[in-house]
Amino acid sequence: QVQLVESGGGLVQAGGSLRLSCAASGRTFSNLAMGWFRQAPGKEREFVAAISWSGSSKYYADSVKGRFTVSRDNAKNTVGLQMNSLKPEDTAVYYCARDRDSFVSSSREAYDYWGQGTQVTVSS
Repeated sequence: QVQLVESGGGLVQAGGSLRLSCAASGRTFSNLAMGWFRQAPGKEREFVAAISWSGSSKYYADSVKGRFTVSRDNAKNTVGLQMNSLKPEDTAVYYCARDRDSFVSSSREAYDYWGQGTQVTVSS
């Protein structure tokens, strides 16, 4: 069984920074891509960022490109999301997810395991 646990969410002022972390347990992690999604109230869950199994390929939603950075440490089974220059529209529950494949994808259907989410609130 794979478990994903996010942490690092909180309340921050616009322009501030937060770093999210996702801890994964289970045997299959280092050979699969990982992703971050978010869901704001009343909206569908949307793609934020993804990273390949090796970390050499990264993919970002246009809305966060240049502000967010995804990373991973396969030795520690963790995935990180550094969020800078936060905006009120970044407010959402952020989810970590495991891809079924080693290549990055922005499609929710490509991911099979999800964390419980961590709340990020950006005040104006």
